[in-house]
Amino acid sequence: MNISTRFAVAIHILALLEINKGDKNTSEWIAGSVGTNPVVIRRITSMLGKAGLIEVRPGVAGAKLARAAGEITLLDIYLAVDAVGQDSLFAVHDHPNPDCPVGQNIAGAILPVFSLAQQAMEDVLRKVTLEQIASQIPV
Repeated sequence: MNISTRFAVAIHILALLEINKGDKNTSEWIAGSVGTNPVVIRRITSMLGKAGLIEVRPGVAGAKLARAAGEITLLDIYLAVDAVGQDSLFAVHDHPNPDCPVGQNIAGAILPVFSLAQQAMEDVLRKVTLEQIASQIPV
């Protein structure tokens, strides 16, 4: 299973808002940078707004970060856009053969490892801020 591209697009949106703060950041302008439809941008910015990462005012074009870029981690963004569900980064096949000893027990053997791997990834995302990402982008 892949992590949803919403995660990368959300980071792109937030980096644009950080780098272009003070200017009008419309969904059309952001969509041009991302290379997608403004509807996709509005859907993701809605998720980011519900998570308290950006502010969007109805009837006013543009969005801005709701808090400092150094206070927003990649884990915050990852969770905001529901990139994958809890303990579902890795999937186990649905119908192993119950008459086979491996088929009966494979999920129990590998799910704990998958859970640890997802936790390790989330621990890394928790340590990286939007500010760190934006600072790597030459403008």
